Amino acid sequence: MNSVDLDRDVLLGDDVSSTDSAQNSQKVDLHSHSLYSDGELSPQDLLDLAKTKQIDTFALTDHDTMEGSLLIEDYAKEIGINLIRGVEISSYWQRTSTKKSYAVHIVALNMQNLAPMQALLEKQKQQRAERALLICEKLQQVLKTDFLPEVRALVDGHDDRITRAHIAKILVKRNVVTRLQQAFDRFLKEGKRAYVPFIGVEMADAIQIIHDSQGVAVLAHPTKYDLSATNMRYMIERFSEAGGDAIELPPSNESPATRQMIDRLIAQYELNISVGSDFHGSHMPWLHLGNVPQLKDGQVGVWQFF
Repeated sequence: MNSVDLDRDVLLGDDVSSTDSAQNSQKVDLHSHSLYSDGELSPQDLLDLAKTKQIDTFALTDHDTMEGSLLIEDYAKEIGINLIRGVEISSYWQRTSTKKSYAVHIVALNMQNLAPMQALLEKQKQQRAERALLICEKLQQVLKTDFLPEVRALVDGHDDRITRAHIAKILVKRNVVTRLQQAFDRFLKEGKRAYVPFIGVEMADAIQIIHDSQGVAVLAHPTKYDLSATNMRYMIERFSEAGGDAIELPPSNESPATRQMIDRLIAQYELNISVGSDFHGSHMPWLHLGNVPQLKDGQVGVWQFF
C-alpha cells in the first residue's frame, strides 16, 4: 500500500482484530493542535493533558509544521505516551470536469524519513507567512487599523505560524467583533473582504511526499469541507486513487446518516481508519482531547501498526 508496508489485504483480513475492542484496548487521539499553529497549549502542556486523559497513543498534528511534534518526542517517552510523528498538510484537489479547486487537509502520520516532508513544510510555511501578511493588509484597508503587530505577538513573531484564528482573536480583543466566528463571517472566510486563499500542495503530491517520508496519509475530517455529498464522494475517490491510506472518522456528534455514508465509502475504497479529536483549546470548547468516535466491525485503525 505504501512505503511502510501497510498492505490493505492484510489489514482487512480475518487475522486482525478490527472491532471496537481493538480501539478500546488503548485510548487513541491522532489529531490535535498546539500553539505552534492555531492551538492554545504548548506541546508539552498538550502532552500533559493527554496523560491526564489517559491517552496511550497520541499525535500532535499542527498545520504545516512539525516543530512542536519533534520537540516533545523525548518527553513523551518519559511520561509513557506513544507519540506518533504528525502534521496536518494544507492541500487541495480539483474536479476534472470544472477545474475548480477545493481545499482539503491531509494528516501525515508516523514519518520515518523526514527529509521529503521537511522540504515540503518549508514551502508551506513561506506561503502561510505571505498569506497572513496579505490578510492583515486587507484588514488594514477595510478597518483603517494595522493589526499585524498584535497578531505577531500571539506567535512570538513567527509569521509562518499565523492562522486566521490568530487574526480573529485580535479582532475580538479589539472589539471589532464579539466572537471568533463573527470574525470569519464578516471578514475572513471565502468571499469576505479580507479572505486570502491558501493554495498549499495538490492532494496527490501531498500523498506522494508522505509516502516518500515513509508515512501514512490520512484524509482529515472529510465532512468538514462544506461539500455536497457528490463532491465528498468524489474527493474520497480521488484520495484513494492517489494512494491515500486512511480516512479520519467524523466526530460522534455527526448524524448517523453521515457516519453511515463515510463507513460505506471506507469499505468501498478499502481504506483504513484514523481517529482524532482535532483539539485546539478553550477557544473551540466543543472539541475535547481524547473524544474520538469508535470503529465499526471490519474497520482497521492505522495506529495498530505503528
